[in-house]
Amino acid sequence: MTFKVDFKVRDYECDLQGIVNNSVYFNYLEHARHEFLAYKNIDFAALAEQKVNLVVIRSEMNYKGSLRPGDTFYVEVEVEKVSKLKFAFHQKVVRSSDEKLMLDAVITGTSVNERGRPFLPPEIDLLFS
Repeated sequence: MTFKVDFKVRDYECDLQGIVNNSVYFNYLEHARHEFLAYKNIDFAALAEQKVNLVVIRSEMNYKGSLRPGDTFYVEVEVEKVSKLKFAFHQKVVRSSDEKLMLDAVITGTSVNERGRPFLPPEIDLLFS
């Protein structure tokens, strides 16, 4: 299943070159992942209150094009179980006007308990069933 979240570039997200600053894409991707988890009835904040923290352990981003102020776009999210303790979000940023791929990314994560030990809680396992 591919999950999508719509966005619009805001002026302050752009650098002096008039394009979205590379660091802003991390925010777009993170927001889309959080929306995906909410859609799957996984409460990120509730997990943190239970001392279960979802953490990013690796980010791979391939920039393909530049978004500009006012561009509308969407972020696609798909999830894959990589191992017993790791999962990966495969994400794409696509400009809406021409369906051009602007960025593709793989964000690998795990969850850790209050002692900082990796494990996958049942809520996360549900993403893969």
